[in-house]
Amino acid sequence: MKHFVAAATLGMALLTTAPTLAEGNLASNGTDLTLEINTVDLKFSQNVWELETGKYYRIAITSDGNEEIAVVSPELWRNSWINQIVVNDLEVKSYGLYSIEFDDGGTFNISFVPIRPGEYDIYVPGYEDRGLKGKFVVK
Repeated sequence: MKHFVAAATLGMALLTTAPTLAEGNLASNGTDLTLEINTVDLKFSQNVWELETGKYYRIAITSDGNEEIAVVSPELWRNSWINQIVVNDLEVKSYGLYSIEFDDGGTFNISFVPIRPGEYDIYVPGYEDRGLKGKFVVK
């Protein structure tokens, strides 16, 4: 009888508890970030970004086009939900991301939500010790 009463009480508690639902459109309140890459002076326009898990971000990564470069941040992308990547108003819905590559000057727009705290590097392979390196600090 004790088990029946306990089960009935648990069942009633579950039936009377309202589900928790997300409110609003997460993407409509996104935060815009920028990274401009100067391949002549070997500089990033910014080297540290502080982000929060569960918040929506849109980063515009722009290269001056003076060098063909790849930009990588595989640990950040692996630990984020990527909504889309946009180039010249063309959208890519991807399941994952390792790098983006610039053959000429231009901008990639990446929309994402970090899901795991940590510190994640973003860099241009071969140039990270010469200035083309930054870090995302996700709390």
